[in-house]
Formats: sequence, structure tokens, C-alpha cells
Amino acid sequence: MDRRTSGGGENVNQAYDNTGDDPPAYETSFSEHREVRPSVVSAFGHNTLDRVPRIEHYRNAGSVSGHRAVRPSLQELHDVFQKNDTGLDMMDRIEGSDGTPSEDVESLAPPPEKQGVVKFGWVKGVLVRCMLNIWGVMLFIRLSWVFGQAGVGLGTMVIVLSVVVTTITGLSMSAICTNGVVRGGGAYYLISRSLGPEFGGSIGLIFAFANAVAVAMYVVGFAETVVELLEDHNALMTDVENDIRIVGCITVVLLLGISVAGMEWEAKAQLVLLVILLIAIVNVIVGTFIPATESKKAQGFFNYQLPILADNFWPDFRGGETFFTVFGIFFPAATGILAGANISGDLKDAQAAIPKGTLLAIVITGITYQAIALCVSATVVRDATGNTTDVLQEGMTCNDTIACKFGYDFSVCNTEKCGFGLMNSFQVMTMVSGFGPLIIAGTFSATLSSALASLVSAPKVFQALCKDNIYTALHFFAKGQGKNNEPIRGYILTFIIAVGFILIAKLNVIAPIISNFFLASYALINFSCFHASYAKSPGWRPAYKYYNMWLSLFGAVLCCAVMFVINWWAALITYILEIFLYIYVIVKKPDVNWGSSTQAVTFINAVNNTLTLSGISDHVKNFRPQCIVLTGNPKTRPALLDISHSFTKNYGLCLTCQVFVGSKDETMKDIATSMERNQMWLNDKKRKAFFAGIRGNSFRDGVENLLQVRDPKD
Repeated sequence: MDRRTSGGGENVNQAYDNTGDDPPAYETSFSEHREVRPSVVSAFGHNTLDRVPRIEHYRNAGSVSGHRAVRPSLQELHDVFQKNDTGLDMMDRIEGSDGTPSEDVESLAPPPEKQGVVKFGWVKGVLVRCMLNIWGVMLFIRLSWVFGQAGVGLGTMVIVLSVVVTTITGLSMSAICTNGVVRGGGAYYLISRSLGPEFGGSIGLIFAFANAVAVAMYVVGFAETVVELLEDHNALMTDVENDIRIVGCITVVLLLGISVAGMEWEAKAQLVLLVILLIAIVNVIVGTFIPATESKKAQGFFNYQLPILADNFWPDFRGGETFFTVFGIFFPAATGILAGANISGDLKDAQAAIPKGTLLAIVITGITYQAIALCVSATVVRDATGNTTDVLQEGMTCNDTIACKFGYDFSVCNTEKCGFGLMNSFQVMTMVSGFGPLIIAGTFSATLSSALASLVSAPKVFQALCKDNIYTALHFFAKGQGKNNEPIRGYILTFIIAVGFILIAKLNVIAPIISNFFLASYALINFSCFHASYAKSPGWRPAYKYYNMWLSLFGAVLCCAVMFVINWWAALITYILEIFLYIYVIVKKPDVNWGSSTQAVTFINAVNNTLTLSGISDHVKNFRPQCIVLTGNPKTRPALLDISHSFTKNYGLCLTCQVFVGSKDETMKDIATSMERNQMWLNDKKRKAFFAGIRGNSFRDGVENLLQVRDPKD
């Protein structure tokens, strides 16, 4: 019987040329085993008298197009003498039925690494990096101001709320990280592989931008400290704001040089900065126990006093500040939880390192922030003049300020702006500490380490986004240099963005900007975990079990709510930007398929909707044309397809059908290849139609099978 084919350039596989019932031939290192049929004797050692099953008897070989995956038989897997056999071609194991690599099993064959590539463990790569990024500019410069404004009660709530948001996000991120191979790209990789390119592409761009702006925030915090030192020594170059800009630009140039030198140098610098930072933290705590000098008392420091703690417990918002504006300024201090995940491509075992290092860093830094805040709030008053002559003399009346109980009168601060105390000085930590220069060094360490981490994170995330080619115009930045594939072009772009925001020269203005961007990223990470759990996809099997889908959903809603209460118009701008990028990716339709949970939910919804409609009778008001069109290959009869399209108008159901005449062995391969090729052609032509191929011994038989109609003569 003649065979009618669908044409096309399908791959030819020798295994399909077998006829009859003979199993297809394989050309692998196991071929010598497959040539001999397993006998009863060979199966005896496996506690069974049956022959060992052969996979060739259970697979529909004719329905597989392209290159077919080759797997060892059960006998070969059981045979202990073959355990050292390395002859199986790994590429055959990781290729799918269409010959393309399957990302689901990419862990089987990790890409060959270049010689000398630097990889980090969970301590050096995640824990240290996250702690340094969280112990940022806020620790020594703004923490005392936060507790001065919000008081101990609401200040603790600020820290607790930040820790709750980051902990829930950390749990969700841990679940996503342990669900499969984690490549480079950090938050972008996690979201894009979970929710798809639409969400990943939009948040990846925003997250990379947020990290670039974070560089500016940390550098401005560093520059503020330097300029205050210059001002104390009457060494200002111009004025305060312009000096912050000058010092900031010089600093970011030096940080860029360290980053471009490579990850190994950057990691060494981080360790040195961590040691300095730890010494500075201990110095603050020790300093609170050293008896206060007269000059420190004049600046509001009286060692541990219960009345001071009680007075500082209640909020005293000034300058138009509220709980949420203070929270918005502090929250960037907690955004360093993704510092380890952002360099996921440089970790030895990202699946194990990210959950362990991130969650431990959240616990350690949260306790540290709260402990230092309590130490300062119990020892320093809100307002002080810094004048050692403001001492209460005999016969003088006290004006009910807390300092009166310790022999000082700071009542002038009620009418004039004072320069010291929790509310007025950003250098309270330096004053409280046992040795002031160590706090200055710690401030430098905290700000520079965080800036360095963000300066590395932003280009890494941006490079991963550009490699996926979701935004074709940005593919220029995908190219890396050196043994670690460093994104030099991304470093330069991050440097330009950072300099632009450094010129603002105001920390309290920059901080709320990035708070919204980071919260949007955290919201999508939490939603990714919830969505994947809700979809119940077979591919969602995270090794990390300490998460809850509803807790993740709560975390996503909490992040969105906090965004609006911090700054509603900035939140609107963030979401408008995300929606714009989301729509852009949908319209562009990047050629990627990552098995996202969005696809799984789409399938579930389609099944549920179909089942719902199956129990409802048709009604004339809901009539939609349903056409079966015998187009053959749709490319050959476009006019017929256009006529059917004029009926359905993309709202009805249109099936374009082709009959393949011949035996089953002859036609199954052609049907499989033509199904995919013709459906893609219909999609490219923007025709909402399905292609269906069917086999028949004759054209008439094929059409009858298609219409499910029997000939009356039969």
C-alpha cells in the first residue's frame, strides 16, 4: 500500500528502520547485553523465575520522533559487575524524545567547568555574604534614629515585621531552591523557573535595578560618615551635600575595581570586612558598660538606666515621620537575604547552601539588631545639647526631662534643635562605644561590604536575565569575561546607575525607593512558592519541607500591603512598571519552556472547565461554530483555512485534519512530527485552531474514523 507522508525535515533514526516485531537496534555500550535475551537463569539471582523485563516491549517506539533516549535495562541496573561501567553516553540520558536537552534532568550532566573557577560553600558564599549585606548602613547610622522616633515598643515591631517578611520569604526561597538545579541568576532564576518568563522577566529587571540603587544607598551612608569626620576637623572640600557626592563617586569607583578583579578577590575583601564589623559590634556592647565620661553625659549617654529605657519605650515621631515611613527607611537593612542566592551560579551546592546560610543569617542579624537597639535605648536619651555646662546646680528646678534625673538640663532642646541624642545625631554608636574609631571602621565595613555585595549581585542577576534572551535588546549584556564569566558590561551599567543615585546625596530619600522594589521581589518569591504548591505539579517536590503554601501566600499579601503603606504612589509606580514588563514579555513570546507552575495551573483550569461544561446542555445563546476542516497539511490549503476562520473568528472551535494512509508502522512517525510542526505553523499565523492527524488504510477509512461514522454497508 502506498504511503502518504506529511513532508518536512524530520530526523532519521536507525532504530525506526526495523520491521515486524523485532526490537529496535541500539548503539550504546550496553548493546552487547541487549543482543542476548535475558533468560530464566539470568533472573534467578534476583529472586524471581520470570524473565527480566525488556523496555522495548513496553514502549511505543513509533510514536517517538527524533532522537530517542536510551536507558539501561533492569538487568543492567541489577548487575553489580556493571557498576563501574562508564560507557553510557550521558548526552543520550539527558536528551528528551525530541533530541533537545531536558532541563528537568540537567543535574545529571552539569556543564563542564573551566579550570580555576572559584566556587563557594554555604558559609563563605551565603552566610557571610548575607550577614554583611544585612548589617549594612542602618546598623551604625540609622538604628538609633529609628528607635528614637518609634520608641522601643514600635521600634521592636519594625524589626519584628522586617524579620517576619524576610523569614517567610526565606522559607519560600528554600523550598524553590531545593526543587531542582539552581543556576546563576538568584531571585530572577527562582521566579522565572517557577512562574515562567512573564513574571521572571519583569521582576528580574526590577530586582537588578534595585540592587544597583542599593549600591548608591550604601555608598551614600559611607560618604555621610566620612563627611561628618571632615566636618569635625574643619576639612570640608565644599559643603556637606557636595562632599557626599564627591566621596561617594570616588568610593564606587574603587568598589568597581574590586568587583571587576573577580569573585575571589571580592570574597577575600568580604571576610576582612566581616572581622572588622564583628569587632565593632562587640565594641558597642562593651562600651555601654564603661562608665560614662562628662563629655558623653553631655551628649546624652548615662549607661544603663531603667528610667531612660522607660522614657524611650513610647514613640515620639517628629518631622512628619510615622511608623511606616520609619519602617520604609529601616527595611532596606533586611533586604540582604538574597545576597547569597544572587550568586547561586558561584556556589558549590546552591540547593543546600542557600536555605541553610540564608535562614541562619536572618536569625543572627535579627538578634543583633534587637540587642544593639536595646543597648542604645537603655543608655541614651532622645535629646542632648552636648554642652558640659548644662549641669543642674543646687537650687535649680527640673523641667521634667529625663536628663534631670541624672543631673543635666537639656530643656533648651524643647525650643531649639539640638545636635545630640537618639533623635538628632547619626553618630550615637560612635559616642557610646568603648573606642570610637572602631565604630567608624565598623561603619565603613558595614557600608562597603553591603555596597560590594550589591555591586556584584546586580550584574549577576542582569546577566542571567540577558542570557535567557527575554529582552532581545539587552542580549549585549549577556557576554561574560574570564574564567568566572564575569559580567563586565553589567558592572559598568550598574556603576552608571549607582553614580546617578549617589548624586541625590540623601540616604532617607534613596532608602524608600529600593524598599518597594525589594518588597515586590519578595512578594513574587512567596507567590511563586504558593503557586507551585497550589498547582500540585508532579515536578514540585522540594527537598526542604519546612514551608507552607498558605504562609507563603500570607507573605506575598503582607509584602504588597507594606509596599502601599510605606509609599502608596511609589508602590503604584512599581506595579505599573511590573505590569508593563509583564505585558511586553507576553506579546514578545520568548521561545522558552521551563515547565512553570503557570502552565500546570492552566492545564488544571482547562480540565476543570471542560468537566464543568460536560454536564451542561448546549443553549442557542451560547452557540459557537465548531468546524472539522479536511485541510490535509494546512500550509497547502490556506484558502480553506481562511474560510473556516471566517466562521469561527477565533471564538469557535476549528480542527484542521490530515489523513495519513498506510500501515501503523509506516505512518506513526509522520503523524508525530507533523502534529508539532503544523501546530506551530498555525500559532505563527495567529490562527486559533488545532491540528489533528489520523491514520487509515484508505482516505475514506481515515475520514470515517475522524468523524466516528460507520458505513451503513458494514
